[in-house]
Amino acid sequence: MTHLPKSDISRRAVLAGAAAMPFAASLATTARADAPLLGAQPPQFMRVKVGSFEVTNLLVGSRPVPDPQTIFGMNVDAETFATVSKEAGLPTDSAQFFFQPPIVNTGSQLILFDTGLSGAGTTATLAAAGYTPDQVDVVVITHMHGDHIGGLLTDDAVTFPNATYVTGQVEFDTWAKAGNDRFDAIVKPLADRMTFVKGGDSVASGITAVEMFGHTPGHMGYMLDSDGTQMLLGGDFANHYVWSLAHPTWEVKFDMDKSAAAATRKTILDMLSADKIAFSGYHMPFPAFGYVDTNGDGYHYVPHTYQLLL
Repeated sequence: MTHLPKSDISRRAVLAGAAAMPFAASLATTARADAPLLGAQPPQFMRVKVGSFEVTNLLVGSRPVPDPQTIFGMNVDAETFATVSKEAGLPTDSAQFFFQPPIVNTGSQLILFDTGLSGAGTTATLAAAGYTPDQVDVVVITHMHGDHIGGLLTDDAVTFPNATYVTGQVEFDTWAKAGNDRFDAIVKPLADRMTFVKGGDSVASGITAVEMFGHTPGHMGYMLDSDGTQMLLGGDFANHYVWSLAHPTWEVKFDMDKSAAAATRKTILDMLSADKIAFSGYHMPFPAFGYVDTNGDGYHYVPHTYQLLL
């Protein structure tokens, strides 16, 4: 290979730049601004493989929320929160929330895990991913917060007319006893179509319930296992990839039992990191598939790239 003297390189660069200037000037005078700015728009879904299963995360909603330390890191001082956020490249005046129910095609059943904020929003994203509500065979509810049960009904009609329903026994019993207008209106009407599970129970072949109590009294996750590949559908065991996953002892406003939720996070994150298991997190940044590495006393979120596409 022939190496040009530095003087030749510089001279050629200058000449090339000079030659390009008339063209650039021409573009500047002829450019049009007819195309409107459309705003940021993430995709609506992402589909990956877990063994022979197809797992699709549906982005059914996303919104900015102000003052994130009123939600995350409630038990640390503002300086600590700001330092951790800055190191992660995060602002401290707002955060972006994501809502992403996964849907699993086992080859014999189509199983939706949680239903999003509304029936209309979830079914629109479902359609974009290639499914219709009547194709859903089973709806599994991880817990009874509104952003997970909101899509069970659409205009007072059942959104998924052919589905049976599965949820944790402890979760259902807790909300049924405590009473809650949203639970009474949306979940109770479907009780006669529900199957109730505990940790270790099978929802379908290759799908096992995992107890993750704390966020709610009976919060459940679900482990997928197909052809030697696993993925944990984690629901809300960790609601932010830095402020709750990387710092599992930081308190989260929506965790009903904060100490139990922190203990659950550590247990689950230990398992995911030790066994290199992928997980889907309902509120993780789109597309919400990722892995966990240990990082000092905490953990580090590793976004999925192409591992589950091969």
